[in-house]
Amino acid sequence: MKKSAAFMMVLLLIAGIVYAKGYELNKRAGDYSVLIKIDKNPPVAGKNSVEITITDPSGKAVTDAKVVLAYSMPAMAGMPAASYKADATLSGNVYKAKVDYSMSGPWNNEVKIMRGGKTVSAKFTIDAK
Repeated sequence: MKKSAAFMMVLLLIAGIVYAKGYELNKRAGDYSVLIKIDKNPPVAGKNSVEITITDPSGKAVTDAKVVLAYSMPAMAGMPAASYKADATLSGNVYKAKVDYSMSGPWNNEVKIMRGGKTVSAKFTIDAK
């Protein structure tokens, strides 16, 4: 009995560590690799901090781009569409932005990267809880 209780505690601890890690996904935007990290897992209705790491094909961090995170929710019965954008600011090799999902549900997100006269983007969906 003691062993099973200890085993359950270890499992809960591991689950807590994984859960505390945050939400993370990798996407492609043109030739760039884009790593998106959100501080909450799952992302929530309300404020979330986002970190975006962009690397070029050689694996070098891209630090000379303008990065915007656009996020929207389509119209639903009795509700108009919602559309916002957040300019990401560079901090070291990471672009940081704050998003405020105004309600729970699926949000369309697009990281727009403007560099060298070209714009590429990575799209993903977040289901805010």
